[in-house]
Amino acid sequence: MTTLSFSSTHFRKYFFLRTEIDRLLTASILFSSALIAIRMLHTGTTLFLWLLWNLFLAYIPYAISTWLTNRQGKGLSRAFSLLMGIVWLLFLPNTFYILTDLYHLHDSRHPLAPEWLDLALIFSCAWNGLLLGVLSLRHMEKLLWPDTRTNWLFLIPLMALNALGIYTGRYLRYNSWDILSNPFQLITDIARMIIHPLRNQYAWDMIACYTILLLFIYSMMKKIGHALS
Repeated sequence: MTTLSFSSTHFRKYFFLRTEIDRLLTASILFSSALIAIRMLHTGTTLFLWLLWNLFLAYIPYAISTWLTNRQGKGLSRAFSLLMGIVWLLFLPNTFYILTDLYHLHDSRHPLAPEWLDLALIFSCAWNGLLLGVLSLRHMEKLLWPDTRTNWLFLIPLMALNALGIYTGRYLRYNSWDILSNPFQLITDIARMIIHPLRNQYAWDMIACYTILLLFIYSMMKKIGHALS
């Protein structure tokens, strides 16, 4: 009698199923997708369907960093690696941005959707985005700044840029591709924030807060990973 053995070798041809972490991430994202589908069927609305798009955008930097990690030492040109790194940096804030989707918990209530479902739905999406961001950042930290004694020189500016990206996305309503489609307006708005910091205290308070928050989250998750390994 022939038995089927679903070992990891069966999944290697699928990018999103190659490792145990990839499979857990995929399962977690599918769970979030199922919650969205259940809510849509239960309420007859498509309110949280956009969270799937946010998860897709959050997956892009993880896919890039995973690919670069797997291709390390395999003859990638510096120009191409630099280009991929820039694309990664532009999309990375999308991972942590989903944390702010928790804002929608109370302003998107529906009488047919229990609050616990909305909480689980939004939190699971935010959790997946957070995991994608932390894992992707860890990939790039290993590639670009392996020195653990000075990695704060890499992490602090990067988290500040992430926090800036979260603010511009949430409140100024910019997207990652606006750096190409609307660069002058984006640069102008950021320049105004820099030139007039007191007029934009709300923005800088949020950016400072989220920079520190993301640093704590990343550092703690990295330490937990080391402790459990």
